[in-house]
Amino acid sequence: MQYKRILLKLSGEALMGERQYGIDPKRLAEYAEDIKKVVELGIEVAIVIGGGNIFRGVAGASNGMDRVQADHMGMLATVINGLALQSALEAAQVHTRLLTALEIKEVAEPYIKRKAIRHLEKGRVVIFGAGTGNPYFTTDSAAVLRAIEVHADVILKGTRVDGIYNEDPEKNTKAIKFDHISFDEVLKQGLKVMDTTAFTLSQENELPIIVFDMNTQGNLLKVVSGENIGTKVNL
Repeated sequence: MQYKRILLKLSGEALMGERQYGIDPKRLAEYAEDIKKVVELGIEVAIVIGGGNIFRGVAGASNGMDRVQADHMGMLATVINGLALQSALEAAQVHTRLLTALEIKEVAEPYIKRKAIRHLEKGRVVIFGAGTGNPYFTTDSAAVLRAIEVHADVILKGTRVDGIYNEDPEKNTKAIKFDHISFDEVLKQGLKVMDTTAFTLSQENELPIIVFDMNTQGNLLKVVSGENIGTKVNL
């Protein structure tokens, strides 16, 4: 396998499936099956999920809510998604632990780096909830931070498009897809991969990012097997 330890970043919106809000059990089950196949290969899997299907802090702040309070609500939304994914993975017979940056000891373990690494070494899937635990930081930033802390080999950003394009492929059918692109070129062209804080942190730590279509079943397995799926961003 190309990678021994991966950090999978999923958006909260991806969990909606065909719905307009909330969590689609069918989509959860599909994700769980894809993750299970990767775990069975002996690859260690950590996951960060957004909370946009339930609440987005920035949106709350734009409607007059205090930004810090809104971001805390967004963090709790990621915990709800983490619990849902944990349930789906355990239903698929995959040992899973949910670790949160905010202490909610009745439902999840508090995030401790050494404990997270130990869970991964034991073959358990580790879901990181509540972002970084700090307002003003996105779950993209949380994904990069946790990936660096647990020494992941790569960040796999699962989206609804099959890679990075020079323009939005949903608006321009003639948009050109990149198979490989450097961090510098992404910044130069102003392409949207992650927020600037997360992207720069990944670049400074020489942590590659692969953007791929997570909604096509089997793609996750293809990515970790080294197949040319999606777009790889590296130095």
